[in-house]
Amino acid sequence: MRNHAAAAHHVQLQRHHRHHATHAVHHRVNRFLGLPLGVIIALAWANTVPEPYFRLAQSLAFPVNEIGMALFVGLIMQEIVEATMPGGALHSWRRWTLPVIAAAGGIAGSAGAYLAYVLGRYEQILAAGWPIACAIDVAAAYYVLKMIMPRSGMLPFVLLLAIVTDLFGMLVVAAWHPRLATGGGVALLLVALGLAGVMRTLKVRAFWPYLAICGALSWLAFFREGLHPAFALVPIVPFLPHEPRRLDLLADPPDDDAVHHFEHEWNALVQAILFFFGLVNGGVILTGYDTGTWAVMLAALVGRPVGILAAVGVAVAAGWHLPRRIGWRQLVVAAFAASSGFTFALFFASGILSTGPLLAQLTIGALATAAGPLLAFGIARLLRVGRFSQAS
Repeated sequence: MRNHAAAAHHVQLQRHHRHHATHAVHHRVNRFLGLPLGVIIALAWANTVPEPYFRLAQSLAFPVNEIGMALFVGLIMQEIVEATMPGGALHSWRRWTLPVIAAAGGIAGSAGAYLAYVLGRYEQILAAGWPIACAIDVAAAYYVLKMIMPRSGMLPFVLLLAIVTDLFGMLVVAAWHPRLATGGGVALLLVALGLAGVMRTLKVRAFWPYLAICGALSWLAFFREGLHPAFALVPIVPFLPHEPRRLDLLADPPDDDAVHHFEHEWNALVQAILFFFGLVNGGVILTGYDTGTWAVMLAALVGRPVGILAAVGVAVAAGWHLPRRIGWRQLVVAAFAASSGFTFALFFASGILSTGPLLAQLTIGALATAAGPLLAFGIARLLRVGRFSQAS
């Protein structure tokens, strides 16, 4: 009887391990393949039967780019806010201001390299596209660092760097190439922030009132002012419930508290959004590359990492602090993880240029910056950073 019970227990334990492994594999596939899978399908579809692809992409562009991406940026902002809490990787002003300084360096490096190249080629008509070269794909940076340096203080550092960079680019695009603004957005945003403050004072713990009421008002405010509504939740997230993070933001359940349980549910929706974002925006017909293509690639893959590292070097020499347990090897990898501009480069390109050969050049360049994450993996392996630290 004892042998039979022991055997039954062993079988049950094996089933549990298989179920856990299957769930873990499914979670990793869901977490890391949504965006690139959408891009791969879009590229294949657009370059084989383009007409039905572009009809579908056009019909889905508004709900995906203008509404869905607001949830993704909001989720990223939630992680940044919690990283600045006591015990977080960016707690203390010398740590959370360093990514802002790094963002300024990355912008200067990207813009400088882009403008030097297009002006050196006597293509002044492309000079207005420099904000496209500055854009950072927040999703790509997030996923690359999660795979290389999971649970690292480098993650919120790069996310804040990327958010600051893209907010700057959005404001430049809005100022130079404004969308149709109908006014009244500032008043709506003040109402949204006021309601969020009242909810926070009343200790409302549920997320949905903040997102459904305050988030919707903020989204409408951004839209009415001609600003990209993908950033609509950025001013709302600091009012949301926050808890000291004991588990990874996107770790598998069980969650450590109700706040993070909601974040996991939020994350599940974001994974689907990222797939559709890749599907809608990744369909580039691979012809027509020229000066603008090479300029964007040079700016993203060389100018931005050099600018980030130079700015951080100056700041650290002046007394700023790197995140805990982070050194220069990790910082080099992170600088290249932030070199992809795909997501927001496409946002900015659509706001700066009308459809035509110039837009095609810059769009292909934005897509080609996907080489940045590959460089990050290669450099991480070479420098033995993160998952590669024990490689032989």
